[in-house]
Formats: sequence, C-alpha cells, structure tokens
Amino acid sequence: MHDLTPKPMKDFTLGHIAKNIFFFAVPMILGNVFMQLYQFADTVIVGRLIGKKALAAVGSCTPVVFLTVALVAGIGIGASIVISQYFGAKQFGNVRTTCDTLFLFLIVASVVTSVIGISMSGYILKWIGLPDDVLPFAKSYLQIYFCGLILLFGYNAVAAILRGVGDSKTPLYFLILSSVLNIILDLVFIKNFGWGIEGAAWATVLAQGFAFILCVIYVNRTNPVIRVELIRPKFSRSIFMQCIKLGLPAGLQQTFVAIGMLALIGIVTKFGTDIIAAYVSVNRIDTFAALPVMNFSAALTTFVGQNMGPGNTERIRQGLRSTLMMAVGTCIVVNLLIIIFGRALLSLFSTDPMVIDAGYKLLVIINSFYPVFAVMFVINGLLRGAGAAIIPMLITLLSLWLVRLPSAMVLSNFFGYEGLWWSYPTGWFVGLICALAYYFSGKWKNKGIINTK
Repeated sequence: MHDLTPKPMKDFTLGHIAKNIFFFAVPMILGNVFMQLYQFADTVIVGRLIGKKALAAVGSCTPVVFLTVALVAGIGIGASIVISQYFGAKQFGNVRTTCDTLFLFLIVASVVTSVIGISMSGYILKWIGLPDDVLPFAKSYLQIYFCGLILLFGYNAVAAILRGVGDSKTPLYFLILSSVLNIILDLVFIKNFGWGIEGAAWATVLAQGFAFILCVIYVNRTNPVIRVELIRPKFSRSIFMQCIKLGLPAGLQQTFVAIGMLALIGIVTKFGTDIIAAYVSVNRIDTFAALPVMNFSAALTTFVGQNMGPGNTERIRQGLRSTLMMAVGTCIVVNLLIIIFGRALLSLFSTDPMVIDAGYKLLVIINSFYPVFAVMFVINGLLRGAGAAIIPMLITLLSLWLVRLPSAMVLSNFFGYEGLWWSYPTGWFVGLICALAYYFSGKWKNKGIINTK
C-alpha cells in the first residue's frame, strides 16, 4: 500500500509568512517568464522571418485559444484550491482522489475542446473581423495548436496539482527545458525547413508535450499521492462538484475575459494591420509586466487555501499585506524598465515605424497604471483561495464588460486607436474599488470548503 503523505512539499500553515510566499512565488514567476520567452520568441521569429501579417495572425489567435480553454482551465483552478485546502487540513486521501478526478475530467474535456476548436476556428476569426491578408495565417496556426491541446491541458493540470501541495519549483525546471526546445524548433521549422507559420505552431505543440511528459514521469516516480493513474483511477462526484463550485466562476470569468478580448480585437482590427501588429507586440511585452503580479497572486491563493483549512484568518491577512508589498514593488521596477526600453523591445518584432510608435504609446499608458492592476489582482487571489471564487469573476466582468469595452468603443471614436489604450486603466480602477469593498466586508472568511468548528 502506498504512503499517502506527499513527499516534502510546502506547508503554508507554518513558518515565516513573507518568506514562504516569496520563495513559493519566485519559481512560478521564473517558470512563466520562460513560458512567455518562448511565446515571445515565437512572435519575434514569426515577425522577423515571415512578416507582420503572420505576426498579427499569431497574436490574434491568443484570445481564441484562451476562449476555448478558459472554462476547462477554470475547473483546474478549482481543483488546485480544493487540493490546497485538503492538504492544509492533512486529508491526503482526498488530495489523491482530487487528482484522479481532475485527470479524468481533463482527458474528456481536451478531446471535446480540440474538436470544437478545430471546427470553429475559421468562423471565430471571421467574426472578429480579421483582415483577409491575415486570416489564412491565423487559421493554419490555430488548427495545429488545437491538435496538441491535450498536452497543454495535461501539463497545466500537473503543474496546478504540484502548486496545490506546495511545489512550485518542479514545473519551472521542466518549463525551462521545453522553452529552450520551442525556440530551437521554431528556428529549425521556420528558417531551415521553410514551414512558415505552421512550423511555429508545431514547435509550440511539441514543446508543450515535452514538458507534460517530464512532469508525469516526475510525479509518478516521487509522489504516490499525486501520481497520474491511467488504470482504475477514482472519480469522486462530490469532489468534482467542489472543483466546479470553486473553479466554474474562474472558468466563466476567463471565458468572458476571452470574449472581451475578442471584442477588443474586433475594435482594433478596424484600424488596420499596423495597429493589430502593434497591439500584438505590446501584449507580448506587457505579459512580462503582469507576471510578477499574477504569480504573487497565485502564491497567495495557495497560501490562503492551506490556511483556510485550519481557519487561520489572521495569518491570511498578514499574507495579503506581505504579498501586496512584494507584488507592487516588483511591478513598479518592471514597469519602469519596460517604459525606458519600450521602443527597443518593440523593434524586435517589427521595424515598421508605425507599429513601433503606436505600440509605444500603449506601453506607456498601461505600465503607468499597473500598480492599480496589481492591488486588484492580489486581492482577487486571496478571495479565490478563501473559496469566494464568484466575487473575482463578478469584479472582472464588471470592469471588462461594463467599463473597459464601452470605454474602448467611445474613446476610439473620439481619439482614434489611442483611445483604445486608455480603456485599460479605466477598468482597473473600477475593479480595484470593488475588490477592496468585498475584502473589507469580511464575508470571505466563511467561504472555506472544510468545516473547522
């Protein structure tokens, strides 16, 4: 019989709060930096070797992929929260069952999502108004990407499970290897083989598969409680419903965010290929500014989940204060660097002056207001870990659909494409106010899945 106690993982119910969160977040930040580096490399190589039409195509595919995987990814987030709370309560048998349940769900979901994505990609790209000279590139890239979706789901599932039990380092190591592989394959497939945008798509799929296989080998050899079981895995309907309860709001949030991103691209496309290329380039650079915030928030979610198990609400408050200081401080430094070197970074993607000028205006506006986004996102991370997952969803929908998109439409009519850029901070300010209001209400304290009384 296997010992169901996980091998040395991180117990957030004990030890120095800020140090625990920091050293848990850093590997996730580095891992996501490498993930974004190979997406960055994808975009640079495509833009330089194929052209700005292909560059616009790859960037336009991002929200489409996000849309088709968002709901499923939300269930994975829910499972991670469930795992972290069971782990904090030392209920290791339920940790094992949650892992089995998640894997069974993702196998089915990945197949269904791939079929839908491949069959509907052309219609979605036409719906957002992608120019005719960009559409064929985007459709080819997207359909190949969907062929390897099960590998992406698989890696993210194992990584989420490892984070739920306190291991953020292992996914980093494998992601570094896959990032290097992706860049090498990009160059080989595009430059040497002449496969064009299809080569970039296949490079990404193969790199994701490599990371997934390495993760599976690792957990199966070292951690019996979270191993990937293909023979007689145990599916728990009650635990699955808990994952849905906690993850569905996050999934719906990401789904509506993805639809909002598509709607925003629909506005951007009206200004032509140059502005689309600028928007894509900025999004690739902007991701690096968001990484510290998003990963400190994710670290806080796991910290809160484990401390909600035994009911350590005061420790959670201290964790929030420490995380806000780290996230905002890091964010400011990164934002300044991006503003200073923005034009040089944009020139990596395209040498077109129009693309660089339009992109730099967006970079300056967004990065000047990132601390507002940072505070909002960290508080939402606390709420998710506590089990109040529906609140961040409502906050996101409000700030995106009722503020950012209407602002983008109105401001772009008066100020052209620059008006689009100002819609970002407008939405963030509204979201921050709502997040602060719910946190100070204290209602999140009673949202845990484990009864501690």
